[in-house]
Amino acid sequence: MEPSDGRSRVIIEGVEPRVEAGRFPVKRIIGDTVYVTAAIYGDGHDHVAAQVLYRNDTWHEWRSVRMKPLGNDLWAAHFTVDTIGNWQFHVQGWIDHFDTWAADLSKRLAAQTNNISYDKAQAESLEQGGSLQDKSDVLLAFLSGASLLERLATSSEGEDRSRLEEFSGSLRQLADQNSGRFENPVTEELTILASRYPDLRFAAQSNNYRIRVDRTKARFSTWYEFFPRSSGENGEHGTLRHATKLIPELASRGFDVIYLPPIHPIGHAFRKGKNNNVSAQPEDVGSPWAIGNHHGGHTAIAPELGGFADFDAMVSAAQDSDVEIAMDIAFQCSPDHPWVKEHPEWFSIRPDGSIQYAENPPKKYQDIYPLNFESSDWHGLWEELCNVFLFWAERGIRIFRVDNPHTKALPFWEWCIKKVQRTYPDALFLAEAFTRPHVMYGLAKRGFSQSYTYFSWRNTKAELTAYMTELTTPPVRDFFRPNLWPNTPDILPEVLQKGERPAFMQRAILAATLGANYGIYGPPFELMEHRPLREGSEEYLYSEKYQVRSWDREHINSLMPLLATLNDARHRHSALQQDDTLHFHDVDNPQILCFSKRSDEDIVLVVVNLDNSTAQSGWTRLDMEVMGLSRDESYQVHDILSGQTYAWTGPYNYVRLDPLIMPAHIFHLRGIGVHGSEANS
Repeated sequence: MEPSDGRSRVIIEGVEPRVEAGRFPVKRIIGDTVYVTAAIYGDGHDHVAAQVLYRNDTWHEWRSVRMKPLGNDLWAAHFTVDTIGNWQFHVQGWIDHFDTWAADLSKRLAAQTNNISYDKAQAESLEQGGSLQDKSDVLLAFLSGASLLERLATSSEGEDRSRLEEFSGSLRQLADQNSGRFENPVTEELTILASRYPDLRFAAQSNNYRIRVDRTKARFSTWYEFFPRSSGENGEHGTLRHATKLIPELASRGFDVIYLPPIHPIGHAFRKGKNNNVSAQPEDVGSPWAIGNHHGGHTAIAPELGGFADFDAMVSAAQDSDVEIAMDIAFQCSPDHPWVKEHPEWFSIRPDGSIQYAENPPKKYQDIYPLNFESSDWHGLWEELCNVFLFWAERGIRIFRVDNPHTKALPFWEWCIKKVQRTYPDALFLAEAFTRPHVMYGLAKRGFSQSYTYFSWRNTKAELTAYMTELTTPPVRDFFRPNLWPNTPDILPEVLQKGERPAFMQRAILAATLGANYGIYGPPFELMEHRPLREGSEEYLYSEKYQVRSWDREHINSLMPLLATLNDARHRHSALQQDDTLHFHDVDNPQILCFSKRSDEDIVLVVVNLDNSTAQSGWTRLDMEVMGLSRDESYQVHDILSGQTYAWTGPYNYVRLDPLIMPAHIFHLRGIGVHGSEANS
């Protein structure tokens, strides 16, 4: 391919950060510093200069920041994203003729002798095209510099133009002097002035790269999930009013996102009974994910839960407690959903004319109709689904947990999330997709703010280390924000079925400290519900998905005190509010996991016993430099969980953890090298 202008001599390669060569936006949080690097070079010995141009999509003008050389043709610059929304940036590089000239002049002056003497006539002759041999190289350089500055002056105005013209004139005066030796006329003022007016006529430019900037809660959030229908008193069917009463208490325990499973009308056709029984009894309430009946569909509320006045009151109560309600959006329908009659073309029709229900052979889900994203009316389907988000966003919801997004067309999500965020830039989307890694990552690239992970099934030291390192280092961390859940209504992992209380404590501690975003499926986790539907199953016995449950959340054995301590530590320590600095340290015992996080002077070190039945001990080998400490430095570690403080020195320290007492230490470091951090304890 021929260049648009062959005089553009600079090459720009390897611009970072970027996702899929710029196909998708990089994710950042408001207030973040975006560090841009690139390889930038040209031919020959001419000097190169570069800058980053950036803007928010609402700005009409680009802002720029000059890049600095790192060596070996690598360059870097940074800027701050201070507005939620969509940003873009690109890199520009050019031959810096002024800097090349200034460096060349410096070398010539350093090599000059004391016997240079040329008269004015020779200088004038040279300006008129005389032989180069008739003039000193130094005097020629003065004339070249004067010409450069005159060209720069034409691009400037006001005081800058006057000063550039003055400098140009002074260089011509020097060229007229009959002097034996010259001092360097290039001042700091001149260098700064010339840099303001780069000659960009032949500048090279990279592709545009996009950045999605979200609010802080996209990076740091603490979720609590519960079913409103199980929030009633004395075992009665709960309502949104009952659910609202729980919000202040959950907020006081450090949860800032209250996530509700679907609250829409539930279908009657093929309704499932208790324990997913295909034969429902008249009193069975059905699955909230079988959405829709004669009362409405995805923009309606189940009458047994209340009405929109109750919903609005709940959203308002959440705001008063400084928490947010997250809604579950599940794009599937019961056979009774209004869309089934109004838009049968949105579903898959079998040869006998019936609508295809959901299947995962040999399992059959007759109470759910999946949507057909190859529908002839796909555009109408897309618009209707997007309107569901807009409907609830208008009522104050800004966080959506999306059920099984990997079973819907990925291009739809890219289009839909962009459309919602154009009207509501602060809207966040959590992808509940437990599927193949490329699909999970593909959803994140297309706009999901957070994502569920495989954390529920990562238990060994090797598994946790490898997986969390993958998620928290480039390229994955530039587009994927993990949200760690030890359990969900669909997932009761084997470790929780068999590990008893130590397992629940261990998994809560890991989720809350490994991940800046974490959540629990609340009452069953608090009360350590661990009975599976059957051996080898991850389904709960007496699952809330199919029946109303009653929970004694005041039980003496509840894990809520531990959860509240963890959440308090997360809010007190900025180190736990991000994942970028997660670093694993060695311990000479494969059953003990050790890792740290650091935010400026706030350093948290976590040591966890992964054996839920036996005390384990070992010696740490800490990477002291990562924590800002010298190799043999003495420091204190304050255990947030027990309140005890230990004196440590250097990288090697002994730890012993009994899971029947407490399976972990969460240490806040204090010491000479950790200035000012004690106030956060």
